[in-house]
Amino acid sequence: MTFQKLFLLSAAGLAPLAAKEVQPAPAEAPTAAENPASGEATRLESLNKLATETLTNDTNTLRAEISKLKLEREIITEKLALEAAKRQEAVKGAVAESEMEVARLTRESEISRIRSEKYAADLKFVQSESAIELSRLQGEIQAIETRDKRESFADSEPQYLEKPLRDDGVLVISDRRIPLNGMIVGETADFVTSRIDFWNNRDRKLPIFIVIDDCPGGSVMAGYRILKAMEASDAPVHVVVKSFAASMAACITTLAEESYAYPNAVILHHQISSQIAFARLNLTQQKEFFQESNRWWERLAAPVAKKMGITTDEFIEKMYARSTSGDWTEFGDKAKELKWVNQIVEGIVESSITLNPDVKKPEAEKKTALVEEIDADGKPFTYLPRLNPKDVYFLYNPDSYYRMR
Repeated sequence: MTFQKLFLLSAAGLAPLAAKEVQPAPAEAPTAAENPASGEATRLESLNKLATETLTNDTNTLRAEISKLKLEREIITEKLALEAAKRQEAVKGAVAESEMEVARLTRESEISRIRSEKYAADLKFVQSESAIELSRLQGEIQAIETRDKRESFADSEPQYLEKPLRDDGVLVISDRRIPLNGMIVGETADFVTSRIDFWNNRDRKLPIFIVIDDCPGGSVMAGYRILKAMEASDAPVHVVVKSFAASMAACITTLAEESYAYPNAVILHHQISSQIAFARLNLTQQKEFFQESNRWWERLAAPVAKKMGITTDEFIEKMYARSTSGDWTEFGDKAKELKWVNQIVEGIVESSITLNPDVKKPEAEKKTALVEEIDADGKPFTYLPRLNPKDVYFLYNPDSYYRMR
């Protein structure tokens, strides 16, 4: 019985009580048959113990299952922690890698920025040096050009004399001068008359000079405009002939209040002559054309003849007495005797020429109605501009250089 109890206790996981000293067996209790109440208690005690052992066994099983589940949970937790640690480590690695990349890129960017700033500074330095050198060279060029320009100008100023003819026979011309050269046409009259007006508006006492180098004459209408501008001028207009003045230019010279010529300058007077080409005129038209030309001749020749102290007819007679063509030509000294010019000068001082004539000037656009051509015989000629229907040419043209269309 004692052995069985020990076994049951061992199976239930309960430590058996320490063995006691074996006492001599008491006297046997009376059997169940002998004591029924004691037997039932024993049975109930056995059932209780069995239930207790069964409960303990079930509890131990549950505890074992719980321990297993706890262990599995711990394993799962550890696995999750391991995965998290791995992920965290991976993230840390990626972050570290990114930070390293960012640091590398930042460093490279900073290096590029510094290098760019250095290049920009170097470029600015080079540009500054170039600008300084360019400024220096430009300054030298400007100094040279300014010096050359200054050398091109004379130190003297134009001389303004109310009486320009000196006692030594030298005429002093100021910058109040108007050149009159080449064919006299409408544009020539515009050029001369506008300058007469301008110089009058500048000063109405100082003389204005019309300087003729070489003028064969031209349109009587244009020439007459010049004569009337000379008459209306408050400032005295002095005409100067250096080389040649013919026809209309000769009339302008002779009718000027003050006129001068070199001794060897040539002045030529003649009647108005006309050349009609490719025109068919009946007798009446020819008569009208003659009368028109004659009226112009009277207006121009009569004042010249009056200044000479002769009549117009005597003027014509003297023309043809000198030449069968009627071209009366005289040198300046003889022209003075005929009162074609007022004064003969031994020299002319152009006080307004303060710029070196060898210096090239920008050529201004010049309008001209005359274009030189070559005819079938190889002779040069130019066509005369078309005139107003009431105008005629008063022109010296012995070689037919000037032709009508």
